Amino acid sequence: MHTPHRQRGWLGLIGLLLALVIVAVLAQKVLKTYGLLSGAQPEAKSATERGPRGPGEVSPAPLDASGVTPAPAAAMERARGLESAVQQQAQDLNKRMDETAK
Repeated sequence: MHTPHRQRGWLGLIGLLLALVIVAVLAQKVLKTYGLLSGAQPEAKSATERGPRGPGEVSPAPLDASGVTPAPAAAMERARGLESAVQQQAQDLNKRMDETAK
């Protein structure tokens, strides 16, 4: 009478192991398909077998020669202007702190 009760645990364990093996095999196939797992690569099809992947042939965009490139001197002038503004603000802050300390 105790035999069927004791075997239920073993049957459940065997069922879980079987399910785990099935999931592992399927995961291995998926990882190989995506190329994330080393092993047999999926069969590479030629471009004619695959067909077009996009809307059509793509050519590089033409360069716009009329665009204005900023001169490095202008960037340096902006940086110097910003530096002088920051220094002026620091001096003003020091003056206000000195006035409040009196």
